[in-house]
Amino acid sequence: MKTRMEKDSLGERSVPANVYYGIQTVRAIENFPISGYKAHPKLIQAIGMIKKAAATANRELGLVDRKRAGAIIRAADEVIAGELNDQFMVDVYQAGAGVSFHMNTNEVIANRAIEMLGGKRGQYEVCHPNDHVNFGQSTNDVFPTAMRLASLLLLNDLREVLQNLAGSFARKGREFDPILKSGRTHMQDAVPVRLGQEFAGYATALDRAERLIEQAQDLLRELGLGGSAVGTGVNTHPQYQKLVVKHLSRISGEKLQPTKDLRYAMQSNLAMAAASSALRNLALELIRITNDLRLLSSGPNTGFAEIFLPARQPGSSIMPGKVNPVMPEMTAMVAFQAVGTDVATALAVQAGQLELNVMMPAMAWNVLHTAEILKNAMRALGENCVDGIRANPDRCRYYAHATVSTAAALNPYIGYAAAAEIAKESVKTGRPVPEIALEKKLLDEKLLKKILDPWRMTEPAPPLEEARKKRGNRGRR
Repeated sequence: MKTRMEKDSLGERSVPANVYYGIQTVRAIENFPISGYKAHPKLIQAIGMIKKAAATANRELGLVDRKRAGAIIRAADEVIAGELNDQFMVDVYQAGAGVSFHMNTNEVIANRAIEMLGGKRGQYEVCHPNDHVNFGQSTNDVFPTAMRLASLLLLNDLREVLQNLAGSFARKGREFDPILKSGRTHMQDAVPVRLGQEFAGYATALDRAERLIEQAQDLLRELGLGGSAVGTGVNTHPQYQKLVVKHLSRISGEKLQPTKDLRYAMQSNLAMAAASSALRNLALELIRITNDLRLLSSGPNTGFAEIFLPARQPGSSIMPGKVNPVMPEMTAMVAFQAVGTDVATALAVQAGQLELNVMMPAMAWNVLHTAEILKNAMRALGENCVDGIRANPDRCRYYAHATVSTAAALNPYIGYAAAAEIAKESVKTGRPVPEIALEKKLLDEKLLKKILDPWRMTEPAPPLEEARKKRGNRGRR
């Protein structure tokens, strides 16, 4: 392999001649052979946007000459487009604060800019990673900005998928609305509910989870770019902060805001904690909902069997014909991972000291990885499961009429104690509640039929006055 020699403050090292990264990236590759995971593409795209915005601002302020700045901007455009992703070689578990990833970026952009200016890779007098690409910047303001922007962009993608999944549940809610079934609380019989009401509830829960993510995005839009090393803006032009964030907003298409307190933005990673916890809350809802899907589809002969999930693959290596709820199972496992990464992110967020939190690479990896797998899992769940769910109306109807909790509808007319006796007898004998109630002659058949109508129990309804009057007459006698 052909190599080139490069030098940094620690000495000289050989670098493969055909790569765009340089000596500091080589050192990081050697130092951190940890996971094999590399930076998420959104993080690479985000830092490319930052470098383009910084070069544009520095060019306007006359701090980097127009020729060099133009080459840096063009090289950054290639990074933004993902054309140089294979040059970002640093493991996600790396030097604190993201210094290794940041220098990987500076070297890649510098060497690509050198080529554009007619030089050869490694000729840093043409365009230097630190002196030109990184002018007026520090890892300490660039990396937190990159992880916030990357999270913001990826959460946009996730929210689109989340909206689609919520829409799938809402459509099933409308489709299944005419289907009566038994409700269940404490895993025991409860009063009737409509299958469509259950599914509409799932849609609403996902909608609320999306709102929390949107709120977290508002925090992510506040940036400390321009704070430089410790939030004082050392080595930056007085106009740089507002100018660079303005350009970054234009480049990213996001309404970004320069923070009014650069020290806060350097010290605190509250925005990443908020994003992580919002993803965790979404994961908790997905666990709950997919567990319900597994219960409702359990069977086919010995479970609830109220719905049928699409058959995606054979379910057993030994039991012929068995089909498992593989999409809900997969989604739950992904959601478990999201809960775990939130714990890791929380520990990283609280681990800052004084002017900087050096644990930012862990936050970036965990939040972006979680958003990515949740996004993909929700898309697969919606397309391969929810959209194809079918109801089993006969089974649902059977349970709607079989639940002993229909006796609760009798409370306003015969009292809780008398209704409880009917329910106990139904459980003991297996006879339906209406049959026992009619036998006891507490109400006439016509009124009893109205009171114990399962459909009536699925919506708020005023008591039947004729039944209340009859009960009052019996009390006076």
